[in-house]
Amino acid sequence: MRIEIREIKGITLAEVISESLVIGNLQDALELIGNCGYQGVDKVIVQEHNITPDFFDLKTGLAGEVLQKFSTYGLSIAIIGDFSKYSSKSLQDFIYESNKSNRVNFFPSVQEVKERLISTSH
Repeated sequence: MRIEIREIKGITLAEVISESLVIGNLQDALELIGNCGYQGVDKVIVQEHNITPDFFDLKTGLAGEVLQKFSTYGLSIAIIGDFSKYSSKSLQDFIYESNKSNRVNFFPSVQEVKERLISTSH
């Protein structure tokens, strides 16, 4: 796993680059939060394929636990992927509602995260 850190409009982004699973459980998420928080990161960008499929099954409760930890430690997260493949209405509703905030977002590309940050005035 590699973490690329950059700044856009005063927001420090950490983009996680990995071919393998980065968040497989709550402990993995806490380690990522600790690593990024230590480096002064505001927002973490993680690819969908780096997160266990259990995260996207809301019945497991993993998404709620992980996202609560990000919030508790003051980090935002952007998850990048194609979420149209998930047929769960509750997940689609969750994604829709999450995207209304700046704390948890689901985007199709890293470029869209950057464009949103650039277009948002701080």
